[in-house]
Amino acid sequence: MSRTFASKVSSRRLKWVILVCWLVLAALAAPLAGGLTDQQDNDIASWLPGDAESTVALERQIALGSDPDVVPAVLVYERQAGLTAADTEAVAEDARAFARLDALDGTVVGPIPSEDGQALQLVVPINPGSGGWEAIAPIVDDMRAVAADGPDGLAAYVTGPAGNAADSSEAFAGLDSTLLLAALGVVVLILLLTYRSPLLWILPIFSAVIALFCAQAVVYLLARYADLTVNAQSASILTVLVVGAGTDYALLLVARYREELRLHADRHEAMTEAVHRAGPAVLASGGTVILGMLCLLAADMNSTRGLGPVAAIGVGVALLVLLTLLPAMLIICGRWVFWPVRPTFGSAEPSATGLWSRVGAAIKPRPRAVWLVTCALLLAASFGLFGLNAKGLTAAESFRGTPESIRGDAVAVEHFPAAAGNPVHVLTSAATADDVAAAVATAAGIASVEEPQVIAGDALIEAELADAPDSQAAYATVERLRSALDDVGDGEALVGGNTALNLDVQTASQRDNQVIIPLIMLVVLAVLAVLLRALVAPLLLIGTVVLSYGAALGLSALIFDWLVGVESTDSSFPLFVFVFLVALGIDYNIFLMTRVREESFDHGTRRAALVGLAATGGVITSAGLVLAATFAVLATLPLTFTTQLGIAVALGVLLDTIVVRSVLVTALTLDVGRWMWWPSRLAHRLDEPEVPPTGRAESVPVPAPRQEGSEPSISPSAGRSPGPRGP
Repeated sequence: MSRTFASKVSSRRLKWVILVCWLVLAALAAPLAGGLTDQQDNDIASWLPGDAESTVALERQIALGSDPDVVPAVLVYERQAGLTAADTEAVAEDARAFARLDALDGTVVGPIPSEDGQALQLVVPINPGSGGWEAIAPIVDDMRAVAADGPDGLAAYVTGPAGNAADSSEAFAGLDSTLLLAALGVVVLILLLTYRSPLLWILPIFSAVIALFCAQAVVYLLARYADLTVNAQSASILTVLVVGAGTDYALLLVARYREELRLHADRHEAMTEAVHRAGPAVLASGGTVILGMLCLLAADMNSTRGLGPVAAIGVGVALLVLLTLLPAMLIICGRWVFWPVRPTFGSAEPSATGLWSRVGAAIKPRPRAVWLVTCALLLAASFGLFGLNAKGLTAAESFRGTPESIRGDAVAVEHFPAAAGNPVHVLTSAATADDVAAAVATAAGIASVEEPQVIAGDALIEAELADAPDSQAAYATVERLRSALDDVGDGEALVGGNTALNLDVQTASQRDNQVIIPLIMLVVLAVLAVLLRALVAPLLLIGTVVLSYGAALGLSALIFDWLVGVESTDSSFPLFVFVFLVALGIDYNIFLMTRVREESFDHGTRRAALVGLAATGGVITSAGLVLAATFAVLATLPLTFTTQLGIAVALGVLLDTIVVRSVLVTALTLDVGRWMWWPSRLAHRLDEPEVPPTGRAESVPVPAPRQEGSEPSISPSAGRSPGPRGP
């Protein structure tokens, strides 16, 4: 980063201007950030692949006059000892009450008795309007209250698509504030342990909160005026990402500033040097995340595509805040903010003899053996991938726990056709309606078919599935039906409905995995090549992060099976984990290797590897703990997908910081040596002699202190040279 920019944000006068500007922006952004929830689009179209057959079928239904906001609520009443006349009358009374609902859009169907005489069923089509699933929840709550007021011993459940949507809405209720408070809580705890200061943690947290408000405000404006798609999932990830990544960048800057305070008598000079030296690594890390997130724009899934710009905006705003506001506040506060361990001018740098210096010394004698063993262990952990079933979650598996809609589904399956309330919708022309209906009726897996509804030149055919709508058997039925209808009539019939939608989501997610994962790898490789001005180091770093990704998924699969109790994952799960682990996990390698490259000009690559590990080990470990803890907060939510995502990302980040960065990358650098920088001219910089000329025991170089405006001193042990920093 240019020294001009670094000097501006560290200016004696501009620091106050920067602080006031950000406070004003935050005050303006806070009301907009609070309105982001109202701009969330949780309708089904915000999640669907845009050109999937089920999506096209849904659009055709809308053109025929069907309202896409109509959602069936299935009410199931059960008395295992057998229904009584009073039960039947009570359910009939409920049906009449539901017929008076303001949200009713159609006709109440039922009561429908089960063949075993133990259950009754109502199907109530409700229309929550444009409010999506948030508007469904209060309607379903009212229906549950009505249904519960029946004879003693008669169990009542509201299930079906409306019941599932209401329970999902309640799972996300208050999510943003809960996530923010939980994430801030764990970050504060880790910062207290890291800095051992009762004051310093306030500045990174304050900066992260300012960044979050501003990012949410930008996303709000784009969602309202530029049609940016934002749903509950992307809004939740935005909170975790800004707090976690923003605090990570703050840790790196604060660590370098504290190091420079020992070398400069004036704190403004120290901050200028810190921003100048740490800025490129922070920008490269943030830029990698931003570019990686923007790769999601190539996704078929609307929900995945919408997450890309939302996450990119969050990281971009966090970068801007952390490189301007945080330096200004640190300078304004002065050295006392580090109390009780203030970094005084001329004091020794503790990292020179710290834990990571000793780790480097342990790796140095046998680097090849260390990286070979580490790779073998990570590969062994990756074998758990064979137990990862990323073919989608059933409705029951989607929740941690068993909400009413899931209990009702189980009761409905026991007494009624498995897919009641979830019909398959077949759209065709009026001329071919009879032929298509006949073909649907004879298809395996179809329980019953309704008469075609002909409107103008088009026809809608509804068919009930013989299996549960979210089962693999139901998905197979939809695939068979689509294949069979290709040869019926004009071959243009479309198969839609909830089961078809879920099947198309899985297909689109698998396509996104195959396209976006290689794309992100190419983007990250390009960023590393430009940053490190080399090819060998970026290829090795990409390899280590991918290996870490495989190990994280493999270990996560075992955890899901043993602890969570769900072997399956959402079909988009591998992509989301890859995006966060590679885009964020590469940060730690960037932090380390930019420092190693910086020191290589003075000491040669092998010596620089030890210096870089010693200097960055503590802060990178702390940053990894912060990011892992913030993502682990997702595991506290009552949804299986967020739980699995939080576990996998947290585990992967810990592997990156503790194993990959500190052990594997350091060992590879020591083994490969200066050829890490091939083809740049740094590859020809010879290493320092193994034994210092004095014959004394080797130690990590410690930069010599200097007065304000002075050049660094030159000595065999100097950690920084006054000469140029390379090309």
